[in-house]
Amino acid sequence: MHFRSLIRTFALIMERKHSRQEKMEAFGRLLDVMDRLREECPWDRKQTNDSLRPNTIEETYELCDALIRDDQREICKELGDVLLHVVFYGRIGEEKQEFDIADVCNKLCNKLIFRHPHVYGEAVAKDAEAVLESWEQIKLKEKDGNKSVLSGVPAALPSLIKAYRVQDKARNVGFDWEDKQDVWAKVREELNELETELNREDKARSEQELGDFLFSVINAARLYKLNPDNALEMTNQKFIRRFNYIEQHSIRAGKPLTEMTLAEMDALWNEAKKEEKC
Repeated sequence: MHFRSLIRTFALIMERKHSRQEKMEAFGRLLDVMDRLREECPWDRKQTNDSLRPNTIEETYELCDALIRDDQREICKELGDVLLHVVFYGRIGEEKQEFDIADVCNKLCNKLIFRHPHVYGEAVAKDAEAVLESWEQIKLKEKDGNKSVLSGVPAALPSLIKAYRVQDKARNVGFDWEDKQDVWAKVREELNELETELNREDKARSEQELGDFLFSVINAARLYKLNPDNALEMTNQKFIRRFNYIEQHSIRAGKPLTEMTLAEMDALWNEAKKEEKC
């Protein structure tokens, strides 16, 4: 039985592996489908960059959710949805006679080659850290590239991710803690300042200090090579699972959550924690 299972697994792996030619044909097929939809479908024909943008954001978040859950089937599906949007914008650009999908691909390839002189040139990079050290300097040298170190951080990024990115970009040009353990003094300092303003009941100052405290915690996460956005989302999901456990129990017991005591809810919360560890 074990041998047969291995054979089936191997067969599935082989089925997933496509040749370079098959990959090129698949991309060409996608372009053909996009062209036909744009010409013959009333909905697709009506879309613009502005109308697609909200959907693009939604699809990107759905991909991120699948990545966090490490759901390979969903990752494949959501990558397709994001790729559809890339191709769609390429088609719209072509209709405007501004650019087409070939321009998109070529610009990307040119950028990757320029930013990897240790692969396509004479530069030497012994590890990933060495690559990151020269990354921002290379980007500043690009034609039509970033005019400053932080200008490449999108203004519309969610605040938590933006904080991580600006810190990381500053690090790439040497603006960082010499010893990562020193960051904890900063975290404690910001926490004390936040507590002081909260005790004063100064809402405006408290909000500023809360931002400083969160920024310092994100900085600590970065220094210890932890992704704060992933960490927070995992905690979100953990809270949702445990709270749903409480709610489901209340439904089975015929007792609304609003009628349960905090002690009763805490007991169920601890039950949910124990089940997760089993």
